Order: sequence, then C-alpha cells, then structure tokens
Amino acid sequence: MNWWTTDETHDPARKSWVASANGHEAFPVQNLPLGLFAPAGREARIGTAIGDHILDLRACAHAGLLGGIVADACREPALNALLGLPAAQKRGLRRRISELLSDADFRNVVENKLFAARDCELHVPARIGDYTDFYVGIHHANNVGRQFRPDNPLLPNYKYVPIGYHGRASSIRASGVAVRRPKGQRKLPDRETPSYEPTARLDYELELGVWVGAGNALGETVEIANAAKHFAGLCLLNDWSARDFQAWEYQPLGPFLAKNFHSTISPWIVTAEALAPFRVAQPARPAGDPAPLPYLLDDADQAHGAFAITLEVYLSTAKMRETGDAPFRLSTGPATNMYWTVGQILTHHASNGCNLSPGDLLGTGTISAPDRSGFGSLLEISEGGKAPIVLPNGEERCFVEDGDEIILKAAASAPGFVPIGLGLCNAVVVPAV
Repeated sequence: MNWWTTDETHDPARKSWVASANGHEAFPVQNLPLGLFAPAGREARIGTAIGDHILDLRACAHAGLLGGIVADACREPALNALLGLPAAQKRGLRRRISELLSDADFRNVVENKLFAARDCELHVPARIGDYTDFYVGIHHANNVGRQFRPDNPLLPNYKYVPIGYHGRASSIRASGVAVRRPKGQRKLPDRETPSYEPTARLDYELELGVWVGAGNALGETVEIANAAKHFAGLCLLNDWSARDFQAWEYQPLGPFLAKNFHSTISPWIVTAEALAPFRVAQPARPAGDPAPLPYLLDDADQAHGAFAITLEVYLSTAKMRETGDAPFRLSTGPATNMYWTVGQILTHHASNGCNLSPGDLLGTGTISAPDRSGFGSLLEISEGGKAPIVLPNGEERCFVEDGDEIILKAAASAPGFVPIGLGLCNAVVVPAV
C-alpha cells in the first residue's frame, strides 16, 4: 500500500454512533487524531478525538479491544512508542478505532470509555526529544528578506537547501497555555547600546508541526524515497518570535532567545494515515529555479508530497472578548505555499547522519502567501510596523499586545472526501514579569 492510498476509514459515507462526530468541522470519524488527555482529576493517557468527545485508548487496550504491540503502545504515558510503530501497525490501529466508533455493535463496550472534551485537559502529546524549525515558506522568506535586502531578498542557498535551526523543545506548550511576554536585549536604531527589557515587537508565526515517526540510527541517512516511513503526522505550530531581539542577535549564528521562550502547538496529531486523501502534487518550481539535488528529489514525493490544507490566523483582543466581538481573521492561505515538502525536510535533516527519534518535532517555518491576505506573521502584514492593522472595533495592531489571543486553524479538504481539521492552536499573551 502506498502512503497516499485511501481505504474504508476514509469513506465519506461512514458515520459514527458518536452523534457529535457526524458533520464535525475538525474531528469526524474520518480523522481520528491522536493525543494525550487527562479527564478531570485523573492522570493523562492516550486518546483519540471523535466529535466533541475523546476516546480513551488506554482503557480500550486494558479492555482487550486493541491487541498486540499496538495495545502496549497505547498503555504508554506518551505517544512516542505509538508514533514509532511501522506503518502497517498504525494503519491497523486506525482501522480498529474506526470500527469501534462506527459499528453500533461496539457501542455498549466503548461508550463508557468516552469523555467530553470540554471536561479534559490536553497535553503535549509526545516527549519531544528534539525540535528543529525550518524556513520552507518561500513567500515569507521573500517578504521578510525584502524588508532588509530589497534587491535580493533570498539568500543564495535558499533554493538549494532546506534552511533550519535547532530550537528549544523544553518550551513547547499545548494550545491554551498563556504566553509570557519575554524580556531580552534589543538595540534601537537611535541608541548606541542595547537595553534589556520586554519585547515591543512580539509576533506569531503560522506553521505546521511535523511529527517524526520511525527514527534513524546515528550515522545513517533517510532516503527521500523512504521519507514517508518517518512521517507520523501534522499539528499546528505557532513559533512565537520577539522581532526586536531577533534583529539584534541573529547574526552570526541565527535565532536564539528571540525564538525559544515559547512555542504553541495544537494538541492533536493528525496522522499520516488520516491525511492520505489530502495529498497533492508539490507545486512546480518557477522557471529558472534549480532542481533539488538528487538526494532530495523523488517522483512520488513530488507527485504526492504536498497537502491540500487551508490555514487561517485569527486575532482576539482583550477588548473584543469583553464586548463579545468575534475574533478577526488576519489571514488565510494554502499549505502548498511550502517550497520544500515534508519528505524533503525529513531527508535533509538526516542527510548528515543526524539521528531522528519518534516524537521529535519539526516546524515548517512560517507559511505565507504571495499577497497580504495570506501573510503568516504580523511582521509581514504590518510591513515591519509601518502599516498598522485597523481592527473592526477601531483598535490598531503592528505587533501582538498583552491580552491578545492568537488563534490558528487549519482544514484539509479534497473532492469526494470528508474535510478534517487539525484542531485549535491558541494562546493569550500575558505581561512580562
């Protein structure tokens, strides 16, 4: 079976006996994302989202509804072991969960293992050993580069190598955890020396998070033709950034304290298996662009390596919430604006023998569109602070203020299939200490 092949679990006619799943905008029975949740007053365990509920997979394993190595993995306190299983095992688990939730004969033995999502706390789903953030959104690279290098926004290596930097895994938090405005060094143009103070240019970045499945041993590489075997699923990622710190510190070694104070992820892993119907061709490179080097080029990856996912960013200020105003949409655009595929960034990451492990997280980098309607950061939308956004209530924003909530959403859709979502990635900014 190819990694883009669909099966009965994707059947648009399939319904769940969990009524809220049918027609659910994010979690119909065709999705079945994996996560780590804690019912009120109880310890965290592995589960899957189904409509407005969560199915306790640990309880299913204990009850004998899941078998073998899959059941053992579902009893673990995090998803690492499950993510690292072979594709056939993960497809088998998906089929079994789909059966349990769609066949009414199982309702009597499964229903008591469901929890209302509103009553549960969601956690980071895996123990993240390492986190790397890439820079595959070419329009973001162009938009930001143009602010500093108007005549040559892209650096010479961009179209040859998937650029990335090693981030900080310890400060990744699940959706809903508040973001503390960071302090750091900033150097203003009219000052001779830097100062240490709270950032005045806090920004969000609209990204996809790529969860690593099967790893590779230190010294071994990942072939591009086999990269899909190492891809476990996607989430949403907001790589919060202090732009004033970033401008001062990024030379010569790149992002550091401007990036590592907090990253927010949506807590559900939408699996590679669930995403099979939404695989599309990687957009052709513009005429004159170099072809990827051979180790990054595979026909199947080019034909099926991108995703039909629409991304959105919303802003809700404290004043908007007080008056009951709906969040304001800042941008929307397709994930196909990535210059490199998930398979290519996985392959490149391991191309020097770097060992990847199940549960590692890779960020795509900010995904932007060619025009303002799809920009993935306020740095782009406000043109570096020169063009404030005017919100419907009259408030203005160049960067994120205390009390603001940034909300990321994403939906995968394709003709003939039920759309699925990635869940919410949201956080409120609170003042610096």
